[in-house]
Amino acid sequence: MVSQTVSTASNRFALRRLGDGRDSTSFAEDVREGLTARQKSLPPKYFYDALGSQLFEAICHLPEYYLTRAESEILRDNADEIVASAAGRPARLVELGSGSAEKTRYLIDALLNRQPSLHYVPVDISRVSLERSSFELLQIYPRLSITAYAADYFTALKALAETASSGERTIALFLGSNIGNFDPDGSRAFLSELRRMLRPGDALLVGADLKKAGEVLIRAYDDALGVTAAFNLNLLVRMNRELEANFDVAKFSHRATYNQELGRVEIRMVSLEPQTIRLRALDLEVSFREGETIHTENSYKFDVEQLAGMARATGFAPERTWFDSARRFSFNLFAAS
Repeated sequence: MVSQTVSTASNRFALRRLGDGRDSTSFAEDVREGLTARQKSLPPKYFYDALGSQLFEAICHLPEYYLTRAESEILRDNADEIVASAAGRPARLVELGSGSAEKTRYLIDALLNRQPSLHYVPVDISRVSLERSSFELLQIYPRLSITAYAADYFTALKALAETASSGERTIALFLGSNIGNFDPDGSRAFLSELRRMLRPGDALLVGADLKKAGEVLIRAYDDALGVTAAFNLNLLVRMNRELEANFDVAKFSHRATYNQELGRVEIRMVSLEPQTIRLRALDLEVSFREGETIHTENSYKFDVEQLAGMARATGFAPERTWFDSARRFSFNLFAAS
């Protein structure tokens, strides 16, 4: 594992960039593999370059994207109760996929009401997002210290397993229904790896979107302003920039569908005409038929029984669930057993 640490003079902030020595080539390798497969696909983790991260923050403010408002409502109304249920002693807060950390502030406030200081450990693949959100939080909370990890989830979890002191409880946080971006096997593998990072008595707080009418879900992932489309199509721009590709973004469109049988929203880019793309950095040509797609993301939706079963299968005990007033979204407390 390759690690680089950058600290501020105040010692309240450290940024650790983690990798396995392949970070500079993994995007290229995943693009080659994904675009030469029978069903073309790209991993959704590559959405979050600097522009992609900003576009996602804009998505969270869209009227159609109810998820952020629903989860914020739960946290605003229940943060003290959630923290009281999760933290029996002083705790550090570890957040996977932290982004802007706006919603996290409800829990930071609640924890700082219970303990004199707080160590916050955000994990995000975007170094830019980590730095921006961390410096904002440090200005707001003088009793907060931050150790940020710029890494993918699995790399960070291996490192985090070695960082907790025996007297410090860990509360892990996974917001925004990010659990829905894994397929069923992937979500269990992720939760199992997360459980290995935790000690018995530690807690995991998971946001999870609930099953609902398909038309509501599709609007949330295909907004009228086209911000989600821009977020999706930005992957083409990233390949042009980093892999010397010649994608014409105007020759692709964004498509969101709801697969009711599998209980998931499926996101794709669609080629609007026959075309051949050259990726010079990969010495690769890729042909598209009219209507051919690149599958970029799934977003699974859940019911409470599914979530409880997933927790039990991965070493957790489901303890409590909170809902927004419209019961569109859930916030779930799992105890490491």
